[in-house]
Amino acid sequence: MGKSVQLRGYRYSVYNRIVQVALHEKGVSYSTDEVNPFTSEIPETYLKRQPFGRVPVLTHGEFDVYETTAIVRYLNAAFDGPELIPADAKTIARSAQVISILDNYGYRPMIRQVFAHRIFGPSVGEQTDESEIEAGVEASRIVLSALNTIVAEGVVLNGQNFTIADCHLAPMIAYFIQAPEGADSLKNQSALFDWWAMVSERASIRETAPGLPKCQD
Repeated sequence: MGKSVQLRGYRYSVYNRIVQVALHEKGVSYSTDEVNPFTSEIPETYLKRQPFGRVPVLTHGEFDVYETTAIVRYLNAAFDGPELIPADAKTIARSAQVISILDNYGYRPMIRQVFAHRIFGPSVGEQTDESEIEAGVEASRIVLSALNTIVAEGVVLNGQNFTIADCHLAPMIAYFIQAPEGADSLKNQSALFDWWAMVSERASIRETAPGLPKCQD
């Protein structure tokens, strides 16, 4: 019997979903353990696995690994299934470039500003900050434009070879376009828009959609 796989994380975390997408693409069965990184009382048992208190952590048997890109790379190497990490130089470079763009320039405006303030916050009873949404939309324009150029090139995000770049980008776009402002922004980037139309139909994307929390009275 193979070693058990457990994903410890927050179901609404975009980084948690990135790992879930990779798990689905590789055909790996796994269990989950819900850990909310935004609570003031993160379990000590979790902090022993992830000293920074972020999510997610993947546990495979006795082996723990954190940091999303490291987890996805581990899954690709440790399990059979479709190859998520490209072998040629240009595709390696572009995949790494997409992930870096998203982590450094895309996550905050697209997720923490646009999605969080327009969609997630109101779902849990928080007030919307229109200035944050406006700033996020503005900052996301150059991100989407840069990604659109990469998609149009056809080396990665090409609808043919599903790679770690797709794993990383799809959950962020899925959240971003729930906001009307995000959906409108995506429509202005034709290559990226077409990529999303294709990739959003994959089982790994449809089956990992976390929904939204319900506001507690």
